[in-house]
Amino acid sequence: MSSSKFVDRPRFHCALGGALFTLRALQKAIPIIHASAGCGHNLFSASNAGAGYLGGGYCGGTAWSSTNVVEREIVFGGEERLNEQIRTTLDLIDGDLFVVVTGCMVEMIGDDVRAVASGFADSEVPVIAVPTPSFKGNSYDGYDMLLSGLFRDYVTQGLKKRADTVNLLGSVPGQDAFYKGNLTEISRLLQRIGFRVNTFFGEGETLDNLQKASEASLTIVLSDVYGLKAAAVCEEVHGIPYISLPLPVGAAQTSEFLRAAAVALKADATTVERVIREEEARYYDYFERIADIYNDVDLQRYAIVAGDANYAPAVSRFLADELGWLPRLAVITDLLEEERIPVLQQRFTGWESDTYPLVKFDTDTSAIQRYLAEAWEPNHNERYADTFSPTVLIGSVFERDLAAKLGIPLLTLSFPVTNRIVLNQTYAGYNGGLGLTADLLTTLVAGR
Repeated sequence: MSSSKFVDRPRFHCALGGALFTLRALQKAIPIIHASAGCGHNLFSASNAGAGYLGGGYCGGTAWSSTNVVEREIVFGGEERLNEQIRTTLDLIDGDLFVVVTGCMVEMIGDDVRAVASGFADSEVPVIAVPTPSFKGNSYDGYDMLLSGLFRDYVTQGLKKRADTVNLLGSVPGQDAFYKGNLTEISRLLQRIGFRVNTFFGEGETLDNLQKASEASLTIVLSDVYGLKAAAVCEEVHGIPYISLPLPVGAAQTSEFLRAAAVALKADATTVERVIREEEARYYDYFERIADIYNDVDLQRYAIVAGDANYAPAVSRFLADELGWLPRLAVITDLLEEERIPVLQQRFTGWESDTYPLVKFDTDTSAIQRYLAEAWEPNHNERYADTFSPTVLIGSVFERDLAAKLGIPLLTLSFPVTNRIVLNQTYAGYNGGLGLTADLLTTLVAGR
């Protein structure tokens, strides 16, 4: 794991939470929580606000079905209680898929949830179980656990492969407040170069997209970290190879993404280049609008970026290569397996601007200010000194105190995002680059 000694103000929740909010994003998929009383409510309270007020969805949030195990079940076992809860939930809730997910206590006492779920094999709707104990990871791991279980036990096996179909993973619902807009934008672009896209959580998609995911010829993971384990299970069970590409933000990264995806998908190169030309022309037509205000009042800024493994590299590069800003510090705040760190460090190389931030990996929120002293030598009351100003901070609400101390604007885009309402906004792709530019520059002109 990454070298941090502790987690200060965690930017994620437990594996059960990751599984629950992944299920929340699947239409008419009903979780049945087998866990201690209060687990579901606490996770909903944290994720709802942290994800830009995501809401509980259909039969979710405070309406989640839960066994709410207490001392009796901990002592004597909770399988009987789970059996009762599944039967009751099937009677009361209209769902198309029921998934038992677990908390720490029931896993520690050894309840066999898969065996209990298998007792409902004759049910009119599928009932499966996916163990998601928190001692096996955080919410990102819960996303991988849940999808891995669905690929094994729910997705139809043996369907004929379609060369024009691709699965898209790597944007974690609830953990990424902008997951739906991001998936919609990347799906739109892949469709433009001739492919059907299963995002599973995007606009207009149903469980049918998930159930027929084995038709895909390739899985694209929009991350260097999240979704890789689920993609590996999908390859093992359904024979679908996968590639990992970073989440693209802005024109340069998105055009690179489309070319790389096109090679893997064996797409027609002429079509791909035509689409890129059209998208870039549209993108820069909008971008031209801000050229006058940018130059007239000098909107170039230094920047600090604190975020997860998807956003921190992509946003830092966007700032340097497309906005012409000067990112001086990028802090990746995830708990990471050691082999992932060199991959992410590589994302901070080869930029067109040749302008790179100091890159740190740390879960400790309070460490960001300490790293800033490394990235920019403090002014010790010298008569002549370069000041770290003007500056913008891009991170989460946990960076609010630091922004206030430095007297600089803050744009939140990494979990938790409690100071914004998020609907269909995206920071991915061409549209995401335009949206990020507008949001950043709005923070600079808001007081005019």
